[in-house]
Amino acid sequence: MRDNFTQLYVHYVWATWDRLPLITPDIQEAIYATIIGKCNNLKCTVIALGGIEDHLHLLIGFPSTLTVAEIIKEVKGSSSHLVTHQLKPGVFFKWQGSYGAFTVSRDAIDPVAKYIRNQAVHHRQKSIIPEWEYVCDPVKPGSKTQSPGG
Repeated sequence: MRDNFTQLYVHYVWATWDRLPLITPDIQEAIYATIIGKCNNLKCTVIALGGIEDHLHLLIGFPSTLTVAEIIKEVKGSSSHLVTHQLKPGVFFKWQGSYGAFTVSRDAIDPVAKYIRNQAVHHRQKSIIPEWEYVCDPVKPGSKTQSPGG
């Protein structure tokens, strides 16, 4: 084999500052497009992107030349810049500094992607997966959870 071969997948979760509902319908599509564009520029493959008004989930395949931290720094930076300089200059928008990152096996890509694409439903039904949401929304006692396939 002359070229490196890797299959690296990561699921990111990050929230808006203080969990404020800043990802409004009028800017959501542009934010998603910017995130996808930045990932493409970094030679990452976006598998799924979804969220609600106060946080996002992103599942990507990425090259071994990038670190998990480098990718999220670029993604959060470019999307925040878009909102604060083009979409809503002068209006407060900021991501929180932290994020969650979870490795994903090849066999788990489909269920994780399904979970990400159905964020609004999971949050409305309170069927979140705590391990993937704790960075953004600590699980409250009695919360209903489900497996990654749901």
